[in-house]
Amino acid sequence: MKTIIPVESKKQLGAFIDFPHELHKNDSNYVPELFIAQRDLLTTHPFHKHSSLQTFLAYDGDKIVGRIAAIYNTNHNSFNNVNEGFFGFFDVINDQEVANLLLDTATKWVKEKGATNLVGPVNPSTNEVAGLLVKGFNSSPMVMMPYNPEYYITLLENYGFAKQTDLLAWHWDGGNYNDKSLQMLDKLQERLKRNSNITIRKINMKNFKQEADTLRDVYNSAWDKNLGFFPMTNEEFDYTAKDLKMILDPDFALLAEQDGKIVGFGVAIPDINPILKTIKKGRLLPTGLFKLLFSKKKIKGIRIMLLGVIDGYRKLGIEACLYGSIIKAYRAKGLQYAEASWTLENNDMVNRAIEAIGGDQYKTYRIYQKAI
Repeated sequence: MKTIIPVESKKQLGAFIDFPHELHKNDSNYVPELFIAQRDLLTTHPFHKHSSLQTFLAYDGDKIVGRIAAIYNTNHNSFNNVNEGFFGFFDVINDQEVANLLLDTATKWVKEKGATNLVGPVNPSTNEVAGLLVKGFNSSPMVMMPYNPEYYITLLENYGFAKQTDLLAWHWDGGNYNDKSLQMLDKLQERLKRNSNITIRKINMKNFKQEADTLRDVYNSAWDKNLGFFPMTNEEFDYTAKDLKMILDPDFALLAEQDGKIVGFGVAIPDINPILKTIKKGRLLPTGLFKLLFSKKKIKGIRIMLLGVIDGYRKLGIEACLYGSIIKAYRAKGLQYAEASWTLENNDMVNRAIEAIGGDQYKTYRIYQKAI
């Protein structure tokens, strides 16, 4: 008999976090999330101070066969003047009945909060890991990007979900980039300096707190028209910045500045997923921490995860300078691959800038929606 139960105990939470490891154990592209990071995201992350989330497990007898989180994002709804519910942390065996039970449960939970639409997957918002992989199943995801088997598409669409929007991931492999475009980078930066007094510089790691405080304001204004966006609270941004600082390379954290005012920034982080694949069930202890620390020299790629320019400074070429500078640094360090993710499918300006330096649109992630 198939049943759904709410997660209420530490033991159940542990089972919720661990379920994907068993489900995907024979999938060579699967990357386990770090247990401690998932636990904190589901329990103590600042997101929970303004919004609510309930996790559920699906059982067939005494065997776990699926999981889901029902999410009511108060800040998202207030900022966008909507009343949506979300689902996330969705993993399930290839069984439509089980998928329907999980989605019915999430639907009921968010409807009780007043939601009229169900959107997802997001874990737990578009400020974190978001989207369902619908194109590009032949390789592992990059750091902090989602992964799922292809049958999830069928399960969601059979339930009645339709596409809301697609999120694009772009790839550079080895020297496969437009060298001519990069050669023009110096001229473009000179023009920015001459015409607008805009310069590109590295983040100051010695003054990281102050830099992060400035970037928070830029982030919240640069992304204000993105689908599903809502501003990060100070605590949320500081939480994310603290995590990123541990793995940040200043060569891949660039700021666009005009007369001391930050008008845009781009941040790439090392792809630690190949290391995480070797850490069983995402447990850092007793040996996983050593694998993470001592394997950093083996990192071969980066993910450009944040890039934004505030309104009034777009279409000046800042985006191209930021992307180009990061790709130039990636090649100078002898890294083998890079990804820019994600960009909205309708963000033509940014997508054209990426294409201009040889980015290959190789993975697509979809946000679904359904009226409830």
